[in-house]
Amino acid sequence: MSADSSLSCILFDLDGTLADTAPDLIAALNRSIQKYNFSAVEYQRIKPLISHGAMAMIKQCLPSNNEELQAEILKLMLDDYQQNIAQQTQLYQGMESLLIYIENRGLKWGVVTNKRQRFTQPLMSALDLTNRAACIISGDTTTRTKPHPEPMLAACRDAKVKPKQCLYIGDAAHDIEAGKAAGMKTMAATWGYLKSEDIPEQWGADFLIDSPKEILAFLENQP
Repeated sequence: MSADSSLSCILFDLDGTLADTAPDLIAALNRSIQKYNFSAVEYQRIKPLISHGAMAMIKQCLPSNNEELQAEILKLMLDDYQQNIAQQTQLYQGMESLLIYIENRGLKWGVVTNKRQRFTQPLMSALDLTNRAACIISGDTTTRTKPHPEPMLAACRDAKVKPKQCLYIGDAAHDIEAGKAAGMKTMAATWGYLKSEDIPEQWGADFLIDSPKEILAFLENQP
């Protein structure tokens, strides 16, 4: 492998890949819908929709398609979530050891998420990751979001690496599509927020992984 294409940077999706944000997101959702006298939603029913955004979570809960009501609950939920951004959220098991290995090896790492900056920045700060990351690209950092490659290319600019020097890891088809479109190697993380109909084997990722330990093993085998 030539020097300009050797692995230099590992990029992660945030929700469902780097960190388990489901407890705080679902708690905010339930507090919000209960204020409108809807019953709290079952955790496992909503968890697979997290990678598809707050509105997808809300639509799964409500018995009607009242767009005005959905918009009201969305605002309430997002405000609540922002105030309770990291009450229960934590890195997935094995992820901290992986980040330490990456850093000790002199590699860079960063985050590319469709989550908006108003949530990404305080969450990364609460997890003590902000100063460790070579780049943090949120859903409104660039004009377009994943699956478009624009945020991936922005991450490369910030981290001062080339796309072919990057490995992108995510738990949704749009993550893999974005990484491939940018010219990166990709890994599909099966521990994330997958829907029952998701088939990660069909996403076209270069690698399919079931735990952060498998990323570590992969990196240990790289020159």
